[in-house]
Amino acid sequence: MPDIDKEFTGSIPEFYDTYLVPLIFNSYANDLAERVVDLAPASVLEVAAGSGVVPRALAPKLPSSVRYVVTDLNQPMLDHAKKNQPTPNTIEWQQADALNLPFEDASFDTIICQFGVMFYPDRIKGYREAHRVLKPGGTLIFSVWDHIRENKFAEIATKAAAEIFPDNPPLFLARTPHGHHDADTISNELKQGGFIDIAFETKADISQAPSPRHPAIAYCQGTPLRNEIEKRDAAKLQTVTDRAAKMIEAQYGAGSVEAKIQALIFTAKTQS
Repeated sequence: MPDIDKEFTGSIPEFYDTYLVPLIFNSYANDLAERVVDLAPASVLEVAAGSGVVPRALAPKLPSSVRYVVTDLNQPMLDHAKKNQPTPNTIEWQQADALNLPFEDASFDTIICQFGVMFYPDRIKGYREAHRVLKPGGTLIFSVWDHIRENKFAEIATKAAAEIFPDNPPLFLARTPHGHHDADTISNELKQGGFIDIAFETKADISQAPSPRHPAIAYCQGTPLRNEIEKRDAAKLQTVTDRAAKMIEAQYGAGSVEAKIQALIFTAKTQS
């Protein structure tokens, strides 16, 4: 995975949280929060928390006695998440690399990660680190996006970028967020990470937006697809965004729009 795929810097966190989070993340965050609450953990670690959509959903549902540590590799994203977290809360915020967690062995009952493991340079190492800091009988819960063809607005944004840059199409969305969806591969990697009782479910949902331009901005300017576009020609960022908006409008209409999104939710356990 190119380093550029991990660069959530500059104005990306703000666009990400304003446009992309309500478009595709909120419903899955609420689902993940309910799964955690059902486990009744005494301690929770979140890795790759991004702009903080899961903490906003989960923290209000946890008893104040629960230790909840929220981490991300990118300090700008973590700063944005902390700034936008409702108060009061008892969250511990810490910059951390999921492949080298700064925590003692057997520190947490539950580890969660919403749409983050796709960005790991070495997923097996990341799973081994999660296994290390989980207590015996602990639970790992994480989500990954399904193939880009099952996530329609992302697919259209990728096609729009390819039309503007046909000789060198920006493929961030297909390559990274939507590039790690094979359940057998993920299950095998979890086994190599030491996990047992591995299970997953496919969860489809509907992505809704007030206009075709909203998802176009979300994907073209609120993700590292923006970095890829600007690396090729910064002056064409708006051109790609406009093209994506027109393509979405052609397929879904000029008013409010909705399209399919789909993810895989995995759970895995450590040995009791």
